[in-house]
Amino acid sequence: MRKQAFAFGAAVIGCVAGFEIAHTTSAIEAQPRPGVGFSAIPGVVGGQDMFGPYDIVKGWPKDISTVPGNEKWTWGAGQSIYAESPDRIYLIFRGELPNIKRPATKLLPEFGPSIQFPIGRLPFRDATVSALPGAGGTGQDPKDGMKLWKGTLDVDAKWENCITVVDHNGNILERWTQWDKILKRPHFVAVNPYDPEKHVWVVDDHMHAIYKFSHDGKQLVQTIGTPTVEGADGTHFNRPTYIAWLPDSTMFVADGYNGTRVVKFDKDGKFLMAWGQKGTIPNEKRPAYMNNVHGIAVDPQTRRVFVNDRGNHRVQVFDDNGKFLYDWSFGEDPSDIHLLYIGADRNLWAYDRGTSKMLKYDLEGHFLYSWGTAGDFAGGFWGVHGFSVDQEGNFYVAEVDSGRVQKFAPRQGVNPAFLVSKQIYSAWR
Repeated sequence: MRKQAFAFGAAVIGCVAGFEIAHTTSAIEAQPRPGVGFSAIPGVVGGQDMFGPYDIVKGWPKDISTVPGNEKWTWGAGQSIYAESPDRIYLIFRGELPNIKRPATKLLPEFGPSIQFPIGRLPFRDATVSALPGAGGTGQDPKDGMKLWKGTLDVDAKWENCITVVDHNGNILERWTQWDKILKRPHFVAVNPYDPEKHVWVVDDHMHAIYKFSHDGKQLVQTIGTPTVEGADGTHFNRPTYIAWLPDSTMFVADGYNGTRVVKFDKDGKFLMAWGQKGTIPNEKRPAYMNNVHGIAVDPQTRRVFVNDRGNHRVQVFDDNGKFLYDWSFGEDPSDIHLLYIGADRNLWAYDRGTSKMLKYDLEGHFLYSWGTAGDFAGGFWGVHGFSVDQEGNFYVAEVDSGRVQKFAPRQGVNPAFLVSKQIYSAWR
């Protein structure tokens, strides 16, 4: 008994001592160490992750006002951007706006000495309101577009150069002006990464249609949906927003601003199925009930479909046949997620218009990193509505509110885990 008691006592003492040693060791390891911290570049001295893991490429691209004869006009609302390669980037704008300089900050004595315009460093023009057309909000009818837009056509805005292609230096390579006439509110542009012919897809939410163009833009190869006619069946959309593809080119459409569903097509554009129904804003918790389906992404390995249920501040995850699996929240107001993206590293990135931040999650919803700052200065964000990454890791954004697109290059010495992952390329390099 004594031996057992002694052994037990020794074990207890050993455990306590071990705990104290482990606790002390853990405490020592937990102490801040020089050069170690949570930053995109490990051990950096000074500075800050103002633009996350990137440097802004100023002056990119060349403005549309540099086109001869177009000097009085600049880009309208920046809807979408897609980098097929570092030397071929597709830009989507809602027409053009007058090319005016930022007004000088002036005192307005009649309102008191503390009133200035623009206020501090805030943007001076909201391009998404100024650009054509109106009726862009959830639940609004595209037929009211011109009625709700407050302006004079060809004076306050004009409908030209909606689809443009630029190179790595921002030089304008192509202007697909021949298609301006079939567009009302182009929303998204992309190339199916599994398509060796590299067809270019454009979603137009006011036309209730999806267009498939030849790579050079000279031919309209296919139209999915019935232009100008809304609906919720295999041949009609209700303001679709985004597309995502699986490796077999199965296509999923987020439908959309007024629709409340996901639509699945085969590689040839044949309707297969749809799921989703209208929920209750802003705290709908039921599976497959959605409000403003504004973003979609797929995981090519599991074939899971990640849907941005924007009106309810959450992402819903389904299998590829619409079976609900799980969801997670992006946070309550002011969160306002615009779009989702899953790259080659199989993490999910989202842009939050409410906080002007890029957000990184793993595919189970664990929050990993964020960066971004609001403003219309170079490198700031104001209404990112589309983003893309090329094979060199350059990051591109299109902004509806500031009316521009921007290019960011990875910072020298950056930890690659902080970068938005490169896209999945299967059919070309």
